[in-house]
Amino acid sequence: MPYDLVLQGGHVIDPGNGRDGVMDVAISGDRIARVAPHIEDPAVKTLNAAGLYVTPGLIDIHVHVFPFRGLDGPSWQSSIVPDAHSFRAGVTTFVDAGTTGADDFPRFKQLWIDRSATRVLAWLNIAARGMGDADQDPSNFDSARAAEMAAAHPQTIVGIKTAHYWTHDPWDTAHPPWASVDAAVDAGNRCDRPVMVDFWPRPPERPYADLILEHMRPGDIHTHVFAQQFPIVKAGGGLYDHLWQARERGVLFDLGHGAASFWFRNAMPALEAGFPPDSISTDLHLSSLNGAALDTLHTISKCIAMGLPLQEAIFRSTVTPARAIRRPELGTLSEGAEADVAVLRWVDRPRSYADCGGARLEGSGELQCELTLRAGRIVWNPVGLGMPTWRAAPEPYWHIPALQGR
Repeated sequence: MPYDLVLQGGHVIDPGNGRDGVMDVAISGDRIARVAPHIEDPAVKTLNAAGLYVTPGLIDIHVHVFPFRGLDGPSWQSSIVPDAHSFRAGVTTFVDAGTTGADDFPRFKQLWIDRSATRVLAWLNIAARGMGDADQDPSNFDSARAAEMAAAHPQTIVGIKTAHYWTHDPWDTAHPPWASVDAAVDAGNRCDRPVMVDFWPRPPERPYADLILEHMRPGDIHTHVFAQQFPIVKAGGGLYDHLWQARERGVLFDLGHGAASFWFRNAMPALEAGFPPDSISTDLHLSSLNGAALDTLHTISKCIAMGLPLQEAIFRSTVTPARAIRRPELGTLSEGAEADVAVLRWVDRPRSYADCGGARLEGSGELQCELTLRAGRIVWNPVGLGMPTWRAAPEPYWHIPALQGR
């Protein structure tokens, strides 16, 4: 039987399988059938990918994709529509970062997760009422209920999220410093899943080093690692030891760009010192979409402009996020894997990139998505890859459809 599709002659970057060179990718149904040089077996359709990069579908593990929550929902309402922003950036998997808690998750699953062409997974907010005012109220931090909801949806909920808790008001008996983090970790222990932490340090009661060295577990993820509030770079240069110690004990660091959480003054020294993020994510929502993050591919291109090699950037947008969410079957072009594929072009031209603090970095190019496949189906093809020119289009193209009433 012929393959359904062969992507021919592209530069395959498939870090999970150690592939980095010109190869063909054959797809049958919704699966990767073969990756090899010069596949000559017949195919229903062959697309010329010469001069382009062919990678696994990208994975963004920190986005917010539960829009239109309704007047009865929490106050945090700036989520985006998943399919409108994934495929155009080569992304096939979005992981919502705690927009919903146990109260709202079933509705989120019914209305958006189950109806999106994008694979949508979720971090469940430790606050049962989800992101918003409930983040500030420890009475909403129900570890047992969060763990039960995660156990009830093992294919969708990848872990627990804590965020935004008590960033400036005085501590009191109702608001102890570590209430949100410790409740999330407790839920993670109960359901055997990782925790993603969005954090604001407040020493001496809640210092950053204590978070990553004492409260978080191996496999837990600190997102927004290059935000302005974190002690990363020493005054005299070099990085603080607590970063290296936390990485050594297995804590993961996610970029989580967002509208206010990525600053070159932290990111550039970290990359120069050999401390890249474990995963590249956007924290995509309305403010970051219209701010400096833009989309996943733009954020990846920004990392490349900072000096991260292209292959490393793809690795940290496919393999490492898949491992972090314990979905190792994602982010690869392995034979038999679901055929999630991004076909990218490197546009070699001077351009600059902005951070969230109003500073700029000069770069020399950017990645652009030419084609995205989700489960073997073409879902993004704005340049018409494989299409005939309009003058050479087949006969049905020229038919004028019957008009109503004629």
